[in-house]
Amino acid sequence: MSHHIVEVKQLRHVYPDSTVALAEVSFRIHHGESVAIIGANGAGKSTLLLHLNGYLAPTSGEIRIGDFPLTRQTLPEIRRTVGMVFQDPDDQLFMPTVFDDVAFGPLNLGFTQEQAGERVREVLAQVGAVHLLDKPPYHLSGGEKKRVAIATVLSMSPDILVMDEPTSGLDPFSRRQLIGLLRDFQHTRIFTSHDLDMVLELCERTIVLHQGAVRADGPTGEIFRDEALLAECRLEKPLSMQGCLLCGRKQ
Repeated sequence: MSHHIVEVKQLRHVYPDSTVALAEVSFRIHHGESVAIIGANGAGKSTLLLHLNGYLAPTSGEIRIGDFPLTRQTLPEIRRTVGMVFQDPDDQLFMPTVFDDVAFGPLNLGFTQEQAGERVREVLAQVGAVHLLDKPPYHLSGGEKKRVAIATVLSMSPDILVMDEPTSGLDPFSRRQLIGLLRDFQHTRIFTSHDLDMVLELCERTIVLHQGAVRADGPTGEIFRDEALLAECRLEKPLSMQGCLLCGRKQ
C-alpha cells in the first residue's frame, strides 16, 4: 500500500520575516504507523503538518505521498488521501449547520444528497456527535467543535489522518473519547501534541523536533527514557512515567 507512505526529504521552510521554521527535515512514515511529532513551542511542529497536504509550500525540499510528489497538479488527490484536522476547529467549520459542514467534503467528491446524508450520520456516530446534526457550529462547546472537525475529515475516508494538538482544550472525558477514536482509526496517524501521555498510549514511534530540525526519531518509550534528550529539547517525561508526587514512588 505505497499510496499510504509519507516521505519528507530535506524539507525547509522560511517565513517572509526570514524566520527559519524548518531546516532540512527528513523522515519516512509507512502505512499503518502511528507517529507523534513533539517538541517545545516554536520547534516547527505545526509548520511541518501544514506541509503534509499542501497548506504551506516548502522553501525547498520534497514531500511525497505514496508514489506522487506533492505538487499543484497532485494536490487534489493528495488532500483526499491526507485528512488534516487543525488545532483550532473554527479554522475548519464554516457552514450554517454541523450537517452542512460534514457533508461538504462528500458532496464535493460527487456523492448524492442521500449518500452524503448517510455518510454524515455514520461519521458523526463515530465521534459521538449525531445529536449535534442540526446545530450551528458557533453554538457548540470547544469539545463538540473538535469532534465535528474530526468528522469533517473522516467523512472523506482519508488513508492518512493528520492532527495538530488533538486534545488541546478538551475536558478529561472528551479527551478519553478522542483517544478511543484515534485508537480505532485503522490507517496511518500523524499528530503533534503536548499531551505526552496520549503520545505514549497511542504512538509506537515519536519524532522530536528542536529548532526546526529532527533531533531524534525512534520508539516512543526510548525517546521518553532519554532524559538528556528531553532536557535539551525542553520536554519532560509523560506524567505516567514520572514518580508519584505524594509518595515519591515511580508509577
